[in-house]
Amino acid sequence: MSEVSVLTPEMIWVFGILGLTVFLFVSEVVRVDVAAVLIMMIIGLLILIPGAPVLVPGDQLFSGFASNAVISIIAVIILGKSLDKTGLMNKLASLILKFGGTTEKRIVPIISGTVGIVSGLMQNVGAAALFMSVIKRISVRADLPMSRMLMPMAFCAILGGTLTLIGSSPLILLNDLIRTFNATLPETVEPMRGFNMFDVTPIGLTLIFTGVVYFTLFGPYVLPVKKSSKDQDISTVEYFRKLYGLRGDIFEIHVLRESPLYGKTVLEVEALFGNRIAIIGLYQNRDMRISPAYDIVIEQDAVLALLGSREDINDVCSEMDLQCHGVMRHFAEVLSASTAGVSEVVIPPRSNVIGKTLMDITMRRSYGTSVLAINRGGQVIRGNIRDLPLQAGDTLVLHSLWQDLMALEKDPDFVVVSSDFPHEVILHEKLPHAVIISLITFGLVIFSDLRLSVSLMSGAIAMVVAGVLTMDEAYKSVSWQSVFLLASLIPLGLAMESTGAAAWIAMQTINVLGDVPVWVLQAAVAVLATVFTLLMSNVGATVLLVPLAINIAVLSGADPAMFALTVAISTSNSFLIPTHQVNALIMGPGGYRNTDFMRAGSIMTILFLVVSLVMLNLLFA
Repeated sequence: MSEVSVLTPEMIWVFGILGLTVFLFVSEVVRVDVAAVLIMMIIGLLILIPGAPVLVPGDQLFSGFASNAVISIIAVIILGKSLDKTGLMNKLASLILKFGGTTEKRIVPIISGTVGIVSGLMQNVGAAALFMSVIKRISVRADLPMSRMLMPMAFCAILGGTLTLIGSSPLILLNDLIRTFNATLPETVEPMRGFNMFDVTPIGLTLIFTGVVYFTLFGPYVLPVKKSSKDQDISTVEYFRKLYGLRGDIFEIHVLRESPLYGKTVLEVEALFGNRIAIIGLYQNRDMRISPAYDIVIEQDAVLALLGSREDINDVCSEMDLQCHGVMRHFAEVLSASTAGVSEVVIPPRSNVIGKTLMDITMRRSYGTSVLAINRGGQVIRGNIRDLPLQAGDTLVLHSLWQDLMALEKDPDFVVVSSDFPHEVILHEKLPHAVIISLITFGLVIFSDLRLSVSLMSGAIAMVVAGVLTMDEAYKSVSWQSVFLLASLIPLGLAMESTGAAAWIAMQTINVLGDVPVWVLQAAVAVLATVFTLLMSNVGATVLLVPLAINIAVLSGADPAMFALTVAISTSNSFLIPTHQVNALIMGPGGYRNTDFMRAGSIMTILFLVVSLVMLNLLFA
């Protein structure tokens, strides 16, 4: 290791660029990915300044884009998107909704724990976004504030990033950084070992468990009870509620032989309901139909999915002695928010359906959609609309599968007004392919000597070849902002190490702290990583602090690999303010303020530090 007591001109240049990096990240003068690329180019353009040092050789300036970490992150995102495309994640979310019930004490631990596990295998932002739709549905049905459920889910999604070596960008990057800095270690120091995929799993499981227990015991005291933000208040659900009186509540009823619904057609049953409630699903004889045709006869043991206001459905069930279930079991997956919903369709002037009724065009049988209401010249028509001749300009309010709505978009007789629905088809038939490919991929990661990037990218390409995902969909799924952010910051990390800047900071840190135990130095590194990740991205914090942590460990006689892992773990400790992508995702829908994160996040931050440091020393000391 080079002499670290003297501050050299090269170090001064690195500190200047480091200061500029921190300023750009904190001030957000430009986007973080733009800031990272700018810093990379400044390092490369120093050669044009007379007297300026070459901090990174020109042939290594763009090496980050071909790094093991960057390729691995791209592959992980594609794998996660593939599993989501087959409906696997949606099946999991529906299963939670089925067994979690509608009580906060059961829902919060089940959803939070499951999200934590899922986010260990895919990007935590994707896991959080997936379960947001489940929480929205539970909030409507159980009348529970979203603010009581979103924050525990988000925090556990972040904690889940520590579950495997592919759970978060810092952990994916870790082995690359260790391999790079092994070449700079003094001969007296043994080269650092890399980490296997599940080496960190005990730490991740303990952190997830801690998060679940924390919100189970103290959630009622630290979580706010708030309405969502203004943007959420004018969401699609609220729009249809205010304009058409449609709440979008869905209930299931089981038809027994003695039921007054037995033996009647769908049309007769809806008339029996007073046309206040629509039958949007029918399951009988192991056959599931969405928007069942009016002439289908309801048989014994059939299950109906009803859409209407909670009050109307409760009244009908009470009058007819029916058992209504607010938590769907048969239709939980197929009628989830990601696969079906309410939309608006306009009849254009030259449409062939003008003058015809819904019965004439067999809307349900031909198009797979249930018409809930018609808006004609500002007047909302509900009730018995089946025999109403359609006019140009009529707006039909439909409930359908999104794939049926996409098919309707191509029909010139209709103009689909709603655009904020998922424009992709769930490939349920590809689920076995995706599961097999994922298992083989993880087998390669665990049991083969292939590099992580080779194993993961093999799985990602296999998903494309198997038709689970198209190449265009794979390109669109990748967060290129994250890719450029990570790849562009790698040269700065190399400059910090090669110039001795990291070693100099390490020496000053040890001099300030004095003769203290190793665990105190490790705790100081963890706290520093926590602070940095609140000010900048976790990737940036990792790239900048791993060299520092390794040098502190070498100078103090500690294990440099464990100190590097401490940084990679601690950069997930981002709960105090909503700077993490997951926290930013839930801030609007939950109606949160910064003070809400500080109240709940301060305790979580301390728990994270204590638990992670204890587990790190138990496993790797």
